[in-house]
Formats: sequence, structure tokens, C-alpha cells
Amino acid sequence: QVQLVESGGGLVQAGGSLRLSCAASGRTFSTYSIAWFRQAPGKERDFVSGISRGGWSSYYADSVKGRFTISRDNAKNTVYLQMNSLKPEDTAIYYCAARLDTPTPGHYDYWGQGTQVTVSS
Repeated sequence: QVQLVESGGGLVQAGGSLRLSCAASGRTFSTYSIAWFRQAPGKERDFVSGISRGGWSSYYADSVKGRFTISRDNAKNTVYLQMNSLKPEDTAIYYCAARLDTPTPGHYDYWGQGTQVTVSS
């Protein structure tokens, strides 16, 4: 089992950057794939990016390719999402999630509480 806590959200102007962190508890963190999802008001929760347990594979939604970068530091039990060139449509609550399967869209077993990202125009 793993517990996840997101941080790093905030208010930023369009074109700016933020780095989200997902800190995990548990000694088995390195066995989990980690993904970021986001949910805007009135919309479904969407897959943003995922990274494999060793960090050798990563996946991105088309809407964030070239702007967002996911990475992980297993020694620190942390996954990061570097978000550059932010747009107002990136405004959402961002969640990190974990599962033992590949870090692609789908069902995830463990979720954090979310962190708000707001991009002003």
C-alpha cells in the first residue's frame, strides 16, 4: 500500500511554470507506476502523464506534450511534474495516483488528495 501527497500547486500567469510534487509513503514506492491526472470544474478526471516504476518510460496526454515533463526520484519517494508554458486551460485540480501496472490511462489503485493549479490569462 502507498499513500500519496501532492504539493506545488498555485496561481500562475499564462506562459509561466510550476513544478508539482507527489510524495509517497511506504518502502515499496519503487514498485509502483505513478501518474498525474487533472480535473477541471464540471469535467471528468483526465490522464495527464505517467512514469514507470524505474523511470525508464513516460507517457503524456497530447494536450501537454512538449510542455510538461514527468520525473521521479525513488530515493526520495517523490514524483515530479514540471509544467511549462502553462495555459488557462491547464487550470484544474491535479492528482497523483499509483498502481502496479503500466503508467498509462486507466484505473489506479491509490490517489492523493489533489493540488489546485490556476492559470490566469
